[in-house]
Amino acid sequence: MTTATARACANIAFIKYWGDRDAALRIPSNGSISMNLEGLYTHTEVRFSPELKKDTLTINAFPISGPGLARVNTLLDRVRQMAGMRLCAQVTSQNNFPVGAGLASSASAFAALSLAASAAAGLQLSERELSRLARTGSGSACRSVPGGFVEWQAGESDADSFAFSIAPPDHWALADCIAIVSQAHKFTGSTEGHARAHTSPLHLARQAEVPRLLVECRRAILERDFETLAVFTELDCHLMHAVMMTSSPPLLYWQPATLSVMQAVHAWRKRGLPVCYTIDAGPNVHVICERGVAHRVSAQLVEIPGVSQVLVASPGGPARLEIR
Repeated sequence: MTTATARACANIAFIKYWGDRDAALRIPSNGSISMNLEGLYTHTEVRFSPELKKDTLTINAFPISGPGLARVNTLLDRVRQMAGMRLCAQVTSQNNFPVGAGLASSASAFAALSLAASAAAGLQLSERELSRLARTGSGSACRSVPGGFVEWQAGESDADSFAFSIAPPDHWALADCIAIVSQAHKFTGSTEGHARAHTSPLHLARQAEVPRLLVECRRAILERDFETLAVFTELDCHLMHAVMMTSSPPLLYWQPATLSVMQAVHAWRKRGLPVCYTIDAGPNVHVICERGVAHRVSAQLVEIPGVSQVLVASPGGPARLEIR
């Protein structure tokens, strides 16, 4: 096979990945736990051909060059080395949600790219191998390879840093109501942000706390304990953004509407609504709730000044090849 097409979901982390132990291989400073997001996906086709003189990349019908193409080229080089081939590739990718706005577009993109490229090169990688490959393109992409609720064990090397499912998509009827306050490309990408994490005086304090957070979050998911999930999801969100805000130079992703959503969610939970929030490296707010109240939560979110739209996603499946 010289052409393959794959689709992968974005994911939202309850316990976050922030900071690398090994930046080149994207070995994280800590483990993380996430949920794949059904309906928010990247669709990628990879075609290897002797007619091509160099790798090309098109995203949402726009040709990409510079650092974006370089990241894709590096991952394709890994695939070529594994497959023992030298052919260049044409990569065509589409996202059905905003790119570069803190919605894990690189996670779904590199998960889909890894699966499509490896299949087009004739490789049959296991889920673990595919997760490791995706991780080298974008750390959180390793979590978009398995399905449902996913844990990424940090590991200490390329061999043992990978993600795996801890529960299938239908384990818990949750929803992610994503309050979009900005669709603009964020001013500082996650790769640069990870590199700054170690400059924060709070980074080591968060690292010391993460093992406990992972235990509590994992238990909350397995037991479908929303109250516990809410407490530790929001706690780690605050810890990660505290590290960002105290890095050198600081990263300030929040906008006024970001805070408005956070405050509204706290008020709703006090009134008994099963809802909490988390925020990745960007201004948009992921409002997690039980699926039965998702319509109500979405309707309330869109009434908040500064929220332009709300995307709603349920737990999603694994990255998969698409047969044509």
